[in-house]
Amino acid sequence: MKRLSIVVLALLAACAPQQQQPATNLIARPSPDDPRPAGIAYLCDGRKEVSVVYAKNRASVTFDGRTWRMEYQATGSGFRYVDAGNEWIGRDDLAALRDAGNQRPLAFNCRPVRRTT
Repeated sequence: MKRLSIVVLALLAACAPQQQQPATNLIARPSPDDPRPAGIAYLCDGRKEVSVVYAKNRASVTFDGRTWRMEYQATGSGFRYVDAGNEWIGRDDLAALRDAGNQRPLAFNCRPVRRTT
């Protein structure tokens, strides 16, 4: 009886639909000193979209009809672009747009979804 139970469980496991991992978009952000413009659209929590064009230690970050021109700031890990009032920060394929004054997130958990240039 014990063997039959094991066989039945094995058969049920084989018939169960396999869960696939969500596909991730491996869209590499250019190195900060690359002079060629490279645009990437990010989708953030709340279905918010941030568009960024990177070029030569700068990023033009567009969100909610506004665009900020930010300068690259070296960090120990990840990336950081800032202007007088905001920052675009992240690591690997996860980023956030924050109000630099009070650290309030404007858009967070942003992941690259497509190239724009």
